[in-house]
Amino acid sequence: MNEGSGGTHNSAYDSTVGIQAETVHNSNVYFVHPDASPQEKYGVGVRFLEDGIPSRARDMISDAIAHGHENAEVRFHWVLAMLSARAYHDLTTEELQRLHHASGRVRTYAEGEWKDALHIAFELLAMLSTTDGETGRVLERLLTLSPRRRDAILHHFDLVLTGGLKDSLWAENRERAETARFGGDRVQRVWAYFEPDPIGPRALQPRPSTAATARAALPVRAGLFVIVTTFLWILALIADPAAAAIELLVALGAGLTAAHFGPRWWYHEHQLKARNRQFPIPHTGAYVSDQDGFTKRVRHSFDHYFSMRTPYGFAPQEWLGRTGYIRNSLVVEIAFLYRESRISVDRVNWLIRYLAEDARDRYNRGTLFDRPHQNQTLVVAKVMCVLALIALGITALALIGTVASDATGQLPLAVLAVAGSVWSGRAAAFSWLEARGEERRMAEEGQEYHARLSARQVAYQNWKSFLDATRPSELEMETWLTCDKTLFVDEALRHYQLTWRDLITHTILVTPARPYKRGRMKGGPWRYSRYSFRLFLVTQDGVREISSEFDFADAKRGGEQRSNYRFDALSSVQVTERTRIGYDLELILTNGPARNIRVKDADTHQLAPDENAQQIAEINLNAAGFVHTFRLLEGIAADGKGWIERNNPNNIPSFRATD
Repeated sequence: MNEGSGGTHNSAYDSTVGIQAETVHNSNVYFVHPDASPQEKYGVGVRFLEDGIPSRARDMISDAIAHGHENAEVRFHWVLAMLSARAYHDLTTEELQRLHHASGRVRTYAEGEWKDALHIAFELLAMLSTTDGETGRVLERLLTLSPRRRDAILHHFDLVLTGGLKDSLWAENRERAETARFGGDRVQRVWAYFEPDPIGPRALQPRPSTAATARAALPVRAGLFVIVTTFLWILALIADPAAAAIELLVALGAGLTAAHFGPRWWYHEHQLKARNRQFPIPHTGAYVSDQDGFTKRVRHSFDHYFSMRTPYGFAPQEWLGRTGYIRNSLVVEIAFLYRESRISVDRVNWLIRYLAEDARDRYNRGTLFDRPHQNQTLVVAKVMCVLALIALGITALALIGTVASDATGQLPLAVLAVAGSVWSGRAAAFSWLEARGEERRMAEEGQEYHARLSARQVAYQNWKSFLDATRPSELEMETWLTCDKTLFVDEALRHYQLTWRDLITHTILVTPARPYKRGRMKGGPWRYSRYSFRLFLVTQDGVREISSEFDFADAKRGGEQRSNYRFDALSSVQVTERTRIGYDLELILTNGPARNIRVKDADTHQLAPDENAQQIAEINLNAAGFVHTFRLLEGIAADGKGWIERNNPNNIPSFRATD
């Protein structure tokens, strides 16, 4: 965003390159109910004013006054809102008349500190058109106000107060900015303002149970098995009662063994296949292919947090290799749970970070991977079940042989009975195993679901509470930004060896500097992690311009540029408004290339349904100082030094209040 006077600067304005993150915090700070009372509207207007949104403050406080809520306190804040971030040439004729009318009403208000503050505010305005010798008395009265009232006047009258009056107050203003610049633990808290509101916790619910269907089929299949098996044993008993009895005992023993060990083996194998069908994840550490950009971003976050949360003794790459399968399964789960339109991965990062920490902690406790004795138990169950089934198969063949030993020719019936017994027995066993397995699965998955969801809810509440406690308020963000601007202006004055007596006027344009993060409260202006400050100092000799980029977290500066030009060197000023892209300000000098300044990026896609796009755009342009800057530069480009003569502060009419 820094374009020097010696070259052309090109940017990819039609893209979002350089925007790292953006978020809108839901808040009722600026919410006004349609049926709100004048007192409530006034309260919201004051918050707008304190948070650096004077245009909305003017509307709200004026509305409160129009509905009968008027006293010295209300009128004091109305005057501040009228002049905040504005110079006299920004006021319309109607607004000037309203200020004159308000100055005449001061005597009608009840005595108190608010009336004193209002009276002094109008006296300061009156001092602009008088000689410096008359300012001493007003300054003495200003110093008698409470620090909060005095600071409010000096802050909101910044573009109005000039000359010797401001010189007298500047040293105190600069010291106050230096003191408050890093107050409230700014460096450690600013990041939280740009952190998106976390989305609520979710967990995979148990898959629908098929136990009811299995139980419904079990009686028919089991009944058929009993009938066919009974018929087979009758044939065997007729042929050879002794052999049939032994084979019956062996079959019962093998059957009971299979029934004891089989469900455990079957449940493990069946549920593993079912889960892989629901979420196909490879058994190797290789990654599954990304189906969309959201899944890719989720995977990137998992890789990042797993590499940051490693158990003791593990290098990041070693831990990533060890947990490849676990990360893959978690990636698929999170992508499935949160695959919604316009859901940023940034809102899910709290959960991904928690899952990475949970994996590390479980590894430290020895519970991350399957324990060896559990695998050994499954192997034993599988071996015993296979041996039992082999025994059943041998017994079936023995039964056929027993029936065949009879001379009555029952062998074909025996073969059919064995086949029917195997088919119906397998079907009945499958229904029984499925019903029993589904009951177990629902109990286990239900317990796991509630445990996972409860743990994630705790993690969510902890993170949200931490964010709420850490995130700076709008007033703090505005205060820090004001301090940065004050000290930037002070450094520029020192560099050029200028005092406020030497200035006719000044303006500062605050724009985003890429790459940046941005955030805002609902109804408020965008605030950025990186700013570009561009200051214009207007003197009798011309315009001095100085620009610099700021990292808002620690107020470190870089990329400073300066340029000077005469009034007639500013050829024209143009504004380009593109709804889907933003606002561009173009400065055209007679002796240099045009300079494009991105004043604000588009934000239509970030608006809540109940927000007005035009109103939010106006708030952001005013917060950037665009309106005042554009009018100033446009006037100079059109009229040159004639504009300066017409807008000289000494020609301003008096606003002296009357008692």
